[in-house]
Amino acid sequence: MKAVGIVMGSDSDWAVMAEAAQVLEAFGIAYEVKISSAHRTLTRTLAWVGEFERQGGSVVIAAAGLAAHLPGVIAGATTLPVIGVPMRSGALDGLDALYSIVQMPPGVPVATVGIGGARNAGLLAIQMLALTTPSLRQKLAEYRKRMADEIEQKDEALRQKLATSSRDKRGCAAE
Repeated sequence: MKAVGIVMGSDSDWAVMAEAAQVLEAFGIAYEVKISSAHRTLTRTLAWVGEFERQGGSVVIAAAGLAAHLPGVIAGATTLPVIGVPMRSGALDGLDALYSIVQMPPGVPVATVGIGGARNAGLLAIQMLALTTPSLRQKLAEYRKRMADEIEQKDEALRQKLATSSRDKRGCAAE
């Protein structure tokens, strides 16, 4: 069973959406990828949503550019959580997609990440799945700890570099 569905209207979205897949893989989450359009292949999109739900899918991550209808159409066809990923495109560089997704009508919510935020969409899907999977919740806690540890290491390395640089500059000035 695939827990997460990653859907996009075009293969050109894969360059961004692959980040969601990478995160899911890192956490051992089974997923499927689908190209299907809210406009050009509406019947196919709706059929996929129904099948994904019947097969036990849990969360959908949907890319959206320009008109940004795909996440909303999917949300309207299922009670599963849908996460919209606005794509950079068009004259507004993704702002139109962001506004379209985030302004869903009452009763049909779509969780929305930042423009091009597929990595966060993957992590949000994992958080949703972790609500009922304690081992996944533990993996998330470990992931967050590794991120915090990396920041601490980078801070220490920078402080050492700056201290060395300051000593070098003081030494040069004294000569």
